[in-house]
Amino acid sequence: MKKPTEATSKYDHLELMSAKELLEGINQEDQSVAFAVQKEIPSIEAFIDEALVRMKKGGRLFYIGAGTSGRLGVVDASECPPTFGVAHGVVVGIIAGGDKAIRKAVEFAEDDTEQGWLDLCKYKANDNDILLGIAASGGTPYVIGAILKANQNGLLTAGISCNPDSILAEAATYAITPIVGPEFVTGSTRMKSGTAQKMVLNMISTALMIQLGHVKGNKMVDMQLSNNKLVERGTRMVCEALDIQKDNAKELLIKHGSVRAAIKAYGNHQ
Repeated sequence: MKKPTEATSKYDHLELMSAKELLEGINQEDQSVAFAVQKEIPSIEAFIDEALVRMKKGGRLFYIGAGTSGRLGVVDASECPPTFGVAHGVVVGIIAGGDKAIRKAVEFAEDDTEQGWLDLCKYKANDNDILLGIAASGGTPYVIGAILKANQNGLLTAGISCNPDSILAEAATYAITPIVGPEFVTGSTRMKSGTAQKMVLNMISTALMIQLGHVKGNKMVDMQLSNNKLVERGTRMVCEALDIQKDNAKELLIKHGSVRAAIKAYGNHQ
């Protein structure tokens, strides 16, 4: 049986289509992705519940993947410090071939069954940590090898793949498997499969960061003030929370370094 990620597209003669036809076809296919992810919410929830226990004990969340899947993990991990104010190293993205593979494919890097675990060992992983493998096919050797070793060493493991009954789904303790079906361009898993993986990663990191206390109400109160846009956003948050003038709010924010700290400091002086 052909894997859904490798199945022939429902569309043909793409080269004869107009731009409008191409865009409408891609959009039509994309609309199915959220529903595929929705079906996996029970599996995602179960994984988050267990991951949260470990992270509260100081455990770290590692993403590991190759190609597009690896890049998606690196992107999600890199957004956690500026968005939620957590230290670099709380959520870590590992990609086959190393950082250079973020921009340019590294030939055969994904085929090494040993290197994934070796790359994780550079971080001195321990049994409080969590390893989430990302592989659209569900069979990437680099990812599978790391997951199997992580299981043997007491790490919590999960896998995101887009094929049912994949090797990754069998190897990981928690299998998250949004089945999005054939890609618009046959086998191009950077499309629907990549979108599904990104949605799941967003859900996992956001839910964990909220439950770890890095959001108050609906605001990113621990976000890093790394550019003018974020300073302005933080200023608005402080204004709204304390009902004070913008200039005063900005002064407090800059002085104390975060929305949470500014609000707390203001309360302590009242």
